[in-house]
Amino acid sequence: MSCSGEIYSHSNTDTDLIQITPAVKQKLKKAKYGVFNHSAVELCHWTKKSFSDGGSCYKHKFYGISTHRCMEMTPTALNCENRCIYCWRPTEFYDTMEMPTHLVDDPEIIVQNLLEERRKLIVGYYGKTDVNVSKLDESLFPEHYAVSLSGEPTMYPKLPELIKYLSKLKATKSVFLVTNGQEPEMLYRLANENALPTQIYLSTNASNKNMFYKINGPKHRNAWERWLQSLDFISQVDTRTVLRFTLIRSFNDNPTFFKDFAKLVEMGNPHFIELKSYMHIGMSTNRLEESNMLEMDEVRSFAGGLKTHLDDYILMDESIVSRIVVLQNKARFISRWIESYP
Repeated sequence: MSCSGEIYSHSNTDTDLIQITPAVKQKLKKAKYGVFNHSAVELCHWTKKSFSDGGSCYKHKFYGISTHRCMEMTPTALNCENRCIYCWRPTEFYDTMEMPTHLVDDPEIIVQNLLEERRKLIVGYYGKTDVNVSKLDESLFPEHYAVSLSGEPTMYPKLPELIKYLSKLKATKSVFLVTNGQEPEMLYRLANENALPTQIYLSTNASNKNMFYKINGPKHRNAWERWLQSLDFISQVDTRTVLRFTLIRSFNDNPTFFKDFAKLVEMGNPHFIELKSYMHIGMSTNRLEESNMLEMDEVRSFAGGLKTHLDDYILMDESIVSRIVVLQNKARFISRWIESYP
């Protein structure tokens, strides 16, 4: 059964693997996704621009990631516990709250099929006159995997095996995982099974429980408590950690929230804080207005205001085009640059 009248987008029986229905799959393909059963891949805006030497994404500016060799993918294309108002992915199609182990693809099957789907998305660029062919050739062998495209990856029951598999591929230099924090047990599994990614992002959009439910639209009744457990995990895990703030005008950008946000930061003690404006793109345009975006100066102002309540954080960098400011933890210091990149 679908949730809250949403479109039913998966089909499975007790023996068949979870799959996106043909109708929704067609919509995703029209939107330039590569789809395989319950997994998906996409070429992001910055990856496509990098093919023509048109710029690199903030992950390159902040951490050294090669943009054209970044593969953004997910093992949970339409599976998520939240319905975030700012999400530019098709949350209206999300309906599955459980992914039984016997109904999902194995990591190797997912990765090999998504690599092929990604190759299909790339080959069309070889016919363009303004592309850097060397970059296209290199892009077929990803160095970086961003497990964050759509849905919530920690719902995938074989995530530890997936991260281990990605990490062992010959060209791999880094793996980033983005989570909404609703599956803290999976995060602890990653640590216990020696399957930690290079960097973990925890989405941080609310300074209190009421705000959390208003912005994230969670399906779990104890969603705030689950998120706090994930925040505690972030504070102690032995890998690079980031709290990612999505700032939305009239929802969570008021200076009166600085103190409470700072308390959460102190609890999580992340290596980095990324403060980013909501962007009025994709499906989010059905839920929010363009006026909900912050200007770059406002993001800077919010970062500065938050920093006044945090003694251990300094301004690290910013990306004007992406409207992001990054703060770095002096006390829990780690180099911003990932060592595997030259």
